[in-house]
Amino acid sequence: MKVEFAPINIPLKRRIQTVAVLQWIFSFLLLAEFCCGFFVILILGNFWFLAVLYLLWLYLDWETPCTGGRRSQWVRSWTVWKYFREYFPIHLIKTSDLSPNHNYLLGFHPHGVLVAGAFGNFCTGPSFKNLFPGLTPYLHIMPIWFGCPFFREYIMSAGMVSASKESVSYVLNNEGGGHASIIVIGGAEESLNAHPGSLTLNILKRKGFIKMALKHGAHLVPVFSFGENELFKQVANPKGSWLRNVQEKLQKIMGFALPLFHARGVFQYSFGLIPYRQPIHTVVGSPIPVKRNLNPTTEEIEQLHALYLQKLRKLFEEHKSNYGIPEHKSLIFE
Repeated sequence: MKVEFAPINIPLKRRIQTVAVLQWIFSFLLLAEFCCGFFVILILGNFWFLAVLYLLWLYLDWETPCTGGRRSQWVRSWTVWKYFREYFPIHLIKTSDLSPNHNYLLGFHPHGVLVAGAFGNFCTGPSFKNLFPGLTPYLHIMPIWFGCPFFREYIMSAGMVSASKESVSYVLNNEGGGHASIIVIGGAEESLNAHPGSLTLNILKRKGFIKMALKHGAHLVPVFSFGENELFKQVANPKGSWLRNVQEKLQKIMGFALPLFHARGVFQYSFGLIPYRQPIHTVVGSPIPVKRNLNPTTEEIEQLHALYLQKLRKLFEEHKSNYGIPEHKSLIFE
């Protein structure tokens, strides 16, 4: 394989952007394991009493990820996130006003490999606040990550909370409105479809978010992130292949998927885990009004689900030409 090296005279700003993305990749892939290892070292070393104190804190603070988390505006405003967003770059596109008098459930599509658009737009920077004043975004992620010592504090500081039913209910149950739950509807399973050019969404059987919106009267908002699947290449894993079968079995056991992805490196463009510099345009659609229904019937859930799919497809079709999607390509719902 011929290796394509980066030019020596690349501007310093672009180098800083690459380093910012590198630390994000480290945080996403290795920081949780590093924190767990550090915790074990504390237990086995001379500072075991610090580990005991932290365990006590963990016990007292266990429910926080399900009760709105503990965000830090300081962490969310770190300069490193500015360079992270500029690397791709990441943009948030508004198509309609969202009144702060209501609560909203934003369905984010597609998952991509590492959900860069959701993190960049809803956990860092001022874009969401500037476009939708009065709304506070909560990005829901897998509950397993909040069991990792120290790491849980870091992700909560960025505004992430648990994706458990209790957590979503807490966010959407705000009587005064002004809360926005962001849920990556396709989940970890959808990351296995995150190949460049892929428009396949795992959504036909995903109806829990519809039921949650009905129970709380939260307005539904489809969100499509153009460019999300273009950031990495993935080892071919068509459905039915031995690799896909192994990945799906591991996903069921562990709760998260293991896509075998690759892209570029820090000083060369041929291989590595740094994503490609591909623009991400996260388009926030118009709200679907939802009336509160504490005991929705199956038929009511199905009807609202069908309407959501219709609005999501419309959002994609109206904007695809702006972001390089050929006219003949459309979303595939599975």
